[in-house]
Amino acid sequence: MRRSGEIHFYAPGLKRYRTSEYDGQDPGRFVSISVTGAACALQCDHCRSRVLEGMLPANGKGLFELARDLAGSGARGILVSGGCDRRGRVPLLPHVADLKRIRSELGMTIRVHPGLPDEETAVALGKVGVDGAMLDVIGAEETIREVYHLEVGVAEYDAALGRLERHGVPLVPHIILGLHYGKLLGEWRALEMIARHPPKLLVLVILMPLYGTPMAGASPPSVEEIGGFFDDARAALPDTPIMLGCARPIGPAKAGIDRRALDAGLDGIAYPAEGIVADAQARGLRPQFHDACCGVNF
Repeated sequence: MRRSGEIHFYAPGLKRYRTSEYDGQDPGRFVSISVTGAACALQCDHCRSRVLEGMLPANGKGLFELARDLAGSGARGILVSGGCDRRGRVPLLPHVADLKRIRSELGMTIRVHPGLPDEETAVALGKVGVDGAMLDVIGAEETIREVYHLEVGVAEYDAALGRLERHGVPLVPHIILGLHYGKLLGEWRALEMIARHPPKLLVLVILMPLYGTPMAGASPPSVEEIGGFFDDARAALPDTPIMLGCARPIGPAKAGIDRRALDAGLDGIAYPAEGIVADAQARGLRPQFHDACCGVNF
């Protein structure tokens, strides 16, 4: 069951978004930054750095200076992301001093993508006081090896959640449904791990085949399979906000997925399909709109 009578809709600045139900997006309010530009050592089969290409590169400019310029243009929050090294870590440590200044001097909301953070990174992020650490949690070793090209076990994802939790970093885990070439494989195991480390919120996304990647021709899970997992996630985390995140198939399937999110009692939807706001209102829900990542409420 949904946790309140509200439903939250999100439109972060990763892309321009407009429907007949929502045309007030300000892409500059929440900006996604990559500290590595489009570079990533892993070159995962579902992405191949394509997601990084849509972010603002921080290459050649201090992160604080970049954030200060963005704040001067009206930004109120940032997502600090980037490509991973061969151990699955996003290189955030060199930017910790800037992150502290952004938090203390600019007062901006900060979300980070740490990848698989080591102890030193978890300690540093705890001291920064970031709003949340967003990490993909994978529950199948075949997927870790074949899709992410990492030589670690599922236990390392559980350990990463534990490190962040121990140092007071709010957890915003993501589960990618269909990450194993369109098949549901380790998603329920990932959900079990997340339930052991109570998150600030859970974000569910769905494989979105991208042109130029080895998964360009993959078929995502069916709407029925996706909806079933939504139900299971809601039952496993009845007191945790659960959001349907940015990534999911486009076209007719998107509206079906979004309606199943409403059916399952999810608390928010990023970039809702046409007609979903009206559908939510018809169910007696009060829509709230946010120009930011899931769960960020300015």
